[in-house]
Amino acid sequence: MGSWALAAAVLGFLGVVAHGSEPWLNQTQVYSTNANSGGSNGVFVGLTLIQSAAAKGGLCLDGSLPGYHLHRGFGSGANSWLVNLEGGGWCNDVKSCMFRKNNRRGSSNHMERQLQFTGIMSNRPEENPDFYNWNRVKVRYCDGGSFTGDGADASAGLYFRGERIWQAAMDDLMAQGMRYANQALLSGCSAGGVSTILHCDEFRGLFPSSTKVKCLADAGMFLDTVDVSGQREMRDFFNGIVRLQGSGRSLPRSCTSRMDKTSCFFPQNVVPNIQTPTFILNTAYDVWQLQQSVAPKKADPQGLWRGCRMNHASCNSNQLQFLQGFRNQMLDSVRGFSGSRQNGLFINSCFAHCQSERQDTWYARDSPRLGNKRIAEAVGDWFFDRADAKYTDCAYPCDGTCHHLVFRGDY
Repeated sequence: MGSWALAAAVLGFLGVVAHGSEPWLNQTQVYSTNANSGGSNGVFVGLTLIQSAAAKGGLCLDGSLPGYHLHRGFGSGANSWLVNLEGGGWCNDVKSCMFRKNNRRGSSNHMERQLQFTGIMSNRPEENPDFYNWNRVKVRYCDGGSFTGDGADASAGLYFRGERIWQAAMDDLMAQGMRYANQALLSGCSAGGVSTILHCDEFRGLFPSSTKVKCLADAGMFLDTVDVSGQREMRDFFNGIVRLQGSGRSLPRSCTSRMDKTSCFFPQNVVPNIQTPTFILNTAYDVWQLQQSVAPKKADPQGLWRGCRMNHASCNSNQLQFLQGFRNQMLDSVRGFSGSRQNGLFINSCFAHCQSERQDTWYARDSPRLGNKRIAEAVGDWFFDRADAKYTDCAYPCDGTCHHLVFRGDY
C-alpha cells in the first residue's frame, strides 16, 4: 500500500493550477491534436495564511498554518463568491503523511506564495464568462484527508485537522465579506471534488436561505470499484484515510446513519442525499482512477495494462470492454442524482481528469463539448437557471472534442 499512497501524495495534477500546467510526478502530458489552446493570462494571486486557525486547532499536517488565495470580485460580481477547494491526492498511513508534511501538500511552509487563477478561477471574461468578476478563493489543501480529519499522531508529529481547517477557512472568509454574499458556489477538483461533495450541505448552512448556494464537483466521483485483479484497492485506501485521520466524525450524517464510514468517503454514496443543488463534472474514463484504482500496478504484476494506463490508444478490445464496464458504473452512480431538477451533469467520454481549472477544457475555442455546450457554458446555464444542464456522452470513441491525456513513464 505504501507505493500507492506515495503516488497519491505526489500527483500534482490533482487540482493544482500553477502556471497553467499540472506536473504529474515524472510524466509529461500531451493532448489529442485537436487541443491546442490551453494558455491563459489569468491573474497571479498571493497566499494568505489564516492566523486564527491555530487557536481552533486547524493546522496542516506539519502543524503550520493553513491558507488561501483570494482575488476580490468587482462590478456585478462584488457580492458573489466562488470558493474552490484544492485537490491533491490523500495520505492513508503515517509513512505517506510524513512524506506530505515535507511538501506543499502538508505544509504551508512549502506552498507557492502565488498561484495563477485559470479556468473557472480566471479573472478574464473571455476565459470565464460567468464567474470572472466574482470573489474567487482557492483554499489550499494540506491535510491529506479531503478536509475531513480530526485527530493527531503525536509520536510522528502529524496533525489530522482537515475539518478544523475547513471551519477556520470558512470563518475567515465570512469575516472577509462572504457573509454578505447574494450567491455562492463551492467547487473543487479531484480530492477537492470529494471535499466539495462531503462539505456541500455544510457550505449551504453558512448562509441565509435567501442566498443562492450551489456546488460543483469536478473529477470527484471516485468509485468503489473492482480492479483488474478482482480486488478493491480504492476501498482499502479510503479505509486507511478514514481510520488514520478520524474522518468518520466529519462525514455527512445523511450517509453515516445508514452506511459504514468508509463507504461514506465515496461520493457515490453521498450524492443521493445532498440537499444543495450540485453539478457533477466528470469523465467517464477518469485517467486517475484508471491508473490507481482500475488497473494499478499492484493489480497488474505482468504489466499487461501498462500501455493502456499511459495511453488510451494502446488499450486492446478486452481492456476497452472492461473500461466500458467502468463507464457504466459511473453512469449508474449518478442516475438517481441526475433525476433531480436542481442538479446538473456533464459526463464526457474522455480519458482525462479535472476539466474546470484548466483553461483549454473549461472555456476555449476547441474545448470539449456536449450538446454543443462547452463545460463553462453548461455550468453557467445550470447555476443561473438559464437552461437544463444534464449532458451524458455516448461511449468512447464517439467524442471528437476530448482533450485526452497521454503519459510518458510509469509508476
